[in-house]
Amino acid sequence: MKEVKSFKQSELVLRVRTVYDTTRLDLDAWLPFIRRLCSNRPYQEEAIRLAILYLATGSYGSLGDLARENFRVNTCIQEKYLSLNDFLDSLQMRDKLYATIDLATGTGKSYVMYGIAQIALGLGLVDRVLVLCPSLTIESALTEKFEALSGDEGLKALIPEEAVIKNPSIVSANETVKKGALCVENIHAVYEATGSSIHDSFAGKGRRTLVLNDEAHHLFNKPSGKTAESTGIKKWKAFLLDPQYDFRYLLGFTGTAYIDDEYFPDVIYRYSLRQAMEDRIIKNVDYVREDDSKGDYERFQKIYQNHLDNVQLYPLVKPISILVTRDIAHAKRLHEDFLSFLSKQENKPKEAVEGKVLIVTSAREHKANVRKLKYVDQRTDQTEWIISVSMLTEGWDVKNVFQIVPWEDRAFNSRLLIAQVLGRGLRVPPEQFQTWPRVIVFNHKAWSSKIKKLVNEVLEVEARVSSDVLSSGERSKYHFTVRNIDYSTKQIEVPKKSDSDSVDFTRLLSEGIVLESQSVVVEKGTTYETVFSGSSHERNYAIRNVTWTIGEVVDKLYDEFKMREWEGKTLRLGDEEYTQNRLPPREVIERIIRLSMEKRGNRGDVLVEKNAHKILSAFTPLLRKKSKSVVSKSVAGSIRDISTASLRKQSASVGMLRQDRTVYLTNNWENEITDEEQRAVIDEVLDDETFPVSAYRRDIDYCLFKTPVTTVLAYSKPERQFVDRLLKRENAALLTAWVKSRDRNFYEIEYSSPGNPRPESTTTASSTRISS
Repeated sequence: MKEVKSFKQSELVLRVRTVYDTTRLDLDAWLPFIRRLCSNRPYQEEAIRLAILYLATGSYGSLGDLARENFRVNTCIQEKYLSLNDFLDSLQMRDKLYATIDLATGTGKSYVMYGIAQIALGLGLVDRVLVLCPSLTIESALTEKFEALSGDEGLKALIPEEAVIKNPSIVSANETVKKGALCVENIHAVYEATGSSIHDSFAGKGRRTLVLNDEAHHLFNKPSGKTAESTGIKKWKAFLLDPQYDFRYLLGFTGTAYIDDEYFPDVIYRYSLRQAMEDRIIKNVDYVREDDSKGDYERFQKIYQNHLDNVQLYPLVKPISILVTRDIAHAKRLHEDFLSFLSKQENKPKEAVEGKVLIVTSAREHKANVRKLKYVDQRTDQTEWIISVSMLTEGWDVKNVFQIVPWEDRAFNSRLLIAQVLGRGLRVPPEQFQTWPRVIVFNHKAWSSKIKKLVNEVLEVEARVSSDVLSSGERSKYHFTVRNIDYSTKQIEVPKKSDSDSVDFTRLLSEGIVLESQSVVVEKGTTYETVFSGSSHERNYAIRNVTWTIGEVVDKLYDEFKMREWEGKTLRLGDEEYTQNRLPPREVIERIIRLSMEKRGNRGDVLVEKNAHKILSAFTPLLRKKSKSVVSKSVAGSIRDISTASLRKQSASVGMLRQDRTVYLTNNWENEITDEEQRAVIDEVLDDETFPVSAYRRDIDYCLFKTPVTTVLAYSKPERQFVDRLLKRENAALLTAWVKSRDRNFYEIEYSSPGNPRPESTTTASSTRISS
């Protein structure tokens, strides 16, 4: 099967022609205005420049024209779409002069929008500008920003004298939008039967109107839910294409230019999260790589301690943490669970902590909370925690977010959602910080590999070194075949030994129950990876174990005694026998528990949850019902051959070479590696003197490198030491060939782990196979 090629988003950006008729457009006259507006943010200047060149030079009649021009010269677009028709079919607004400007969240889209609007009006390209957005919150924020810019005397002074419209009035659709106006409106007002002048102001005038769409990913992604807001969002694109308006000039603005995992095909300018991070316009990101949290209670504790860390690290602001769920129902449930935890953690009544936790969804009962987002950064506001859904249509302008917690996989499982969720916390507050601020993404460890891949794609951390199978050349002769057995699993019932009618627990009176040494508070670590550098670090937490009082354990045990069938058995404790109708005295059971604790050196009146379960399970022989147990048995099947030629491609990010990864290269690697991009990556690595000595082994005699792959990637010091030994001349002379097995999908072995008789299938990750 042909490997699916992935593309960097930057490779798919459409190039706008920068050579144009300067007698038709004098953009240089607007440079002083643009530079003051953008205040030394060159990416904003470039976005404005390209948008105006696209709209105003006459080089293009529609997006389709721009697409055809780019398809002819962009080989990446040709590879992705295979044919021009496929590419054109992917463009949802191809007959309009439409395009998307992709500016990372927190990098100032509103300045770019205002600049384009003022210049388009000043050039006389259009008579009116309509700015559409998905919510009242965004409408209010944009209106406030545009009014401030419109009132900036220094900015107005730099507008060219010959401008047709020098200072647009900032209005809403509550009034007639006259010539020279910049109208800001949320998309839902477009469909209101009363109170909106959209139809009267723009019907038949679309050819002389510029429509700017904020948060434009809503145009092309299916809204979640069935709220009025979702219904309005669905109509957005239909409004733009409505022939009664006949809009010609349209632009979309977003920081999340994805339809699920697919990058928009109509982007003319991209300032990526990665670039914004390199320029330190936005925060850096740490996310979980390894974590051994056992349950929500432990995760809550780590999240809480991260929050306290942020309070200490950023004293100039009030740090906020947000927890993201996939839908409203899960947000409500998490809100209740977290309030209960916070009440217990801070030893306060639930009512006393409710003001610290703000739940934000599109549900009717949370409308007032959405409006509070405007004030949560202020110290006078109580809010420290926000619980939200991932696909919230409301725009956020909260700058003090320093921790993001995607609570479920579905809240963080596509490039669109990751870009949106990251965007919630990337804005940098205006206060001056001594160090580059960062946001912690406390994801579940089970998603770390997927999140790493998606985050890297969103941030365009694409440089990777790979190990590919050699199909030609001198070292391709080292391929060999190994044999394996296919196993199937059969379920069989095994009779249990018959139990006597009496279960004798007398020994517990003197020996107790074997417990573990316990500590109510333990130290547990979580490993984080930093997105920008690829480095990792560990954070240790003081975790309070879930505890049971001795009384709670006894209560639970007596509930089991009463509820479960004894099947006619009796319980012997010393000289006494007990039945379900005559239970042993509570003090006897409590004495056994305390004896068990003393023998293990556990003091006090509480047990950690593991020891509580050990005590409860100690009495299960009395309550056991089944006379048979089901076990799994592996059955050997056919023998099959596996060739090393079927090894899958393996790769590692260049950033990991700065940690514990090592790439092995022969003295003939330039001839063995035929992929130009991969050769360029390796050249950069070898030329970069900042890499540690462990990052690569180069100039290995290819005659000693008896493995049929382009490179070998070692993932730790033990692996590196073993590969080093294989390459020693005296050892290589004894070997016919070898491969380092892939982590999965090559050579599987059935095994049973101690305490778990169920056969499991695995591969021998990080092992080396030798054929001699």
